[in-house]
Amino acid sequence: MSDALKGHVLVVDDDPALLKVLGALLTQAGLTPHPASNAKDALALLARRPIDVVLSDVRMPGMSGMELLTEVGRGWPDVPVLLMTAHGTVPLAVEAMKAGAADFVLKPFDREELLFTLKKALLHASGDPEPTRGTGKAPDGLDSLLMGASRAMTDVKSLLVKAAQGTATVLLRGESGTGKELAARALHENSPRRAGPFVKLHCAALPDTLLESELFGYEKGAFTGAATRKPGRVELAHGGTLFLDEIGDVSPSVQVKLLRVLQEREFERLGGTQTVKVDIRFVAATHQPLEDGVRRGTFREDLFYRLNVVPLWLPTLRERPEDIALLARHFLDVHAKTNGRPPFTLSEDGLRALQAQPWPGNVRQLQNFLERLVVLSDGPVLTGADVARELSRQPGLAPPPVAAPLPPSPSSDSVTLESRRKDVEKEALVDALKRAGDNRTLAARLLGVSRRTLYNKLEEHGLL
Repeated sequence: MSDALKGHVLVVDDDPALLKVLGALLTQAGLTPHPASNAKDALALLARRPIDVVLSDVRMPGMSGMELLTEVGRGWPDVPVLLMTAHGTVPLAVEAMKAGAADFVLKPFDREELLFTLKKALLHASGDPEPTRGTGKAPDGLDSLLMGASRAMTDVKSLLVKAAQGTATVLLRGESGTGKELAARALHENSPRRAGPFVKLHCAALPDTLLESELFGYEKGAFTGAATRKPGRVELAHGGTLFLDEIGDVSPSVQVKLLRVLQEREFERLGGTQTVKVDIRFVAATHQPLEDGVRRGTFREDLFYRLNVVPLWLPTLRERPEDIALLARHFLDVHAKTNGRPPFTLSEDGLRALQAQPWPGNVRQLQNFLERLVVLSDGPVLTGADVARELSRQPGLAPPPVAAPLPPSPSSDSVTLESRRKDVEKEALVDALKRAGDNRTLAARLLGVSRRTLYNKLEEHGLL
């Protein structure tokens, strides 16, 4: 490939010869391979090292690649997983996509094809998309997907159930973290298409050239690296639902092609001339005011009207503070089990402290905050003091404690703001590693940074 790749790739396969070949190929391309001969070793390695992409065989003794995909989705939801198989078919691809795979690679694979697929996954991971991977199993019932008994959420669920029964395109709108992907899945699970695939694509994570091939697929020879025909997300969603997240970030050139699919339910693969007909239901989401894009000329007006057939707004968490108690109980239970902690309960003053916060990141921010509470608190009852302690560590939620003024000193010019920042930063890193039992993935979560940022900071402070 023309562009040099950078990143750490966990390669999982029970064939030692293939591990060796893949290791050499990835090293030559500028990537850092980390081999594992089985899924158990792969999970252990994920807990120790910063991994950007997992490349795993599907059929392995013990835990399969699909089962590994589920475990990675639970413990490392920001790490994309690519599956390799010698039995690659569209049904298998659909199953993998539904379970949360970022993509799949067919064996025997072409070098350029494999590197092209890895590049897409690396770009997707660096784009910091909303979490899209789960356990591969959709929760049963609308209430388990969209929790909340407030008037705002009751109205949303009522509209959603009505919209689910039809085939009209739905445009989900609202701030980041309000649960637009959960709403999209709820639409699918409550629709007559529930037995079909639910295929997702985060439009903001990929540049135009990759987004187009991801949407429409490509024919063999369509470009350098296209060694085989590959179906796109539109084709994989046939008979089901295609969820296009952050649709407001799609470029005008891709908007034209999307408009045709929305209008005609047909398209051509890249490099192909055959028209492919599809039966899919479109659900799109955005946190942007698309009307402003229409006025500026950056978003096509005809596409906007095609998408905005059934608009559905997701309320912010500050608009439904009465739902925080229900959400908190749920997240505390989930995170206690995930982190191997005993059950936690929330005191009345702890709940009031949570309800008093604006939560600009909405439900996602609340969820992350509660996981931090579970990991860092002694428990089993989380009080207002526990909440206040963690709020004081969170920029944007509560003002940081005011440091005592330094006493005058003849060498005070050496105590600079930068040196104080570095001291505090190093102390926070050491504290997070201690609380996480030296598990660096967990430490990164506690600090609210990516694993890559954590490793850079550890190196900067000489803690590696």
